[in-house]
Amino acid sequence: MNLVLFDLDNTLLAGDSDYEWGQFLIAKGAVDGPHYEASNKAFYEDYKAGRLDIYAFLAFALHPLATHPRAQLDAWLVEYLDTRIKPMITQAARDLVNKRLDDADLVAIITATNRFVTAPIAREFGIPHLIATEPEEIDGRFTGEVAGTPCFREGKITRLERFLEAHGSHLDRIANSWFYSDSHNDLPLLEKVLHPVAVDPDTVLHAHALAKGWPVISLRGA
Repeated sequence: MNLVLFDLDNTLLAGDSDYEWGQFLIAKGAVDGPHYEASNKAFYEDYKAGRLDIYAFLAFALHPLATHPRAQLDAWLVEYLDTRIKPMITQAARDLVNKRLDDADLVAIITATNRFVTAPIAREFGIPHLIATEPEEIDGRFTGEVAGTPCFREGKITRLERFLEAHGSHLDRIANSWFYSDSHNDLPLLEKVLHPVAVDPDTVLHAHALAKGWPVISLRGA
């Protein structure tokens, strides 16, 4: 089996979907603008610096899902995809995804950003599988809590293994595996696959990739 995994934010997207969702909510007046924007930026800087408290961030990021009706959230999500996400998708990213869909047995996006935000993005790329942080739902409403293990750092390995078990496989039994990512936060999973690929990497991942002889590519050229 050939397994291909894509990180989403700043990898397939020329930007961060989680951060942009927060900025979109601010623009819609759905959250307390100044306070929310300051927190959104602070968490994003923590993520880039490798010091993000994922549970504190999720408490912040998932709260708006619990405070608005699902119909309103769904309507906002359509607008967000059109105005914030599609402009961040380059032709180079679409071309790479299409190539890997043609030559791999199993293709998935694996992302720390929650499923509500990322499911339509995966559909936009035509990627059939999504491994994401799961927002808890009860009776069709979001609670503001996370369900299960966040899909972040080592949590990506945990969530991937569960995904593969559901498909009758295990990472150690897969003949070829690729993971495309921009972030040093993904080093635990990059070290587990057979073919790690650094995509427009941050400085820490770029140095690590060069030291390890990993391919370094860019999807920002088109």
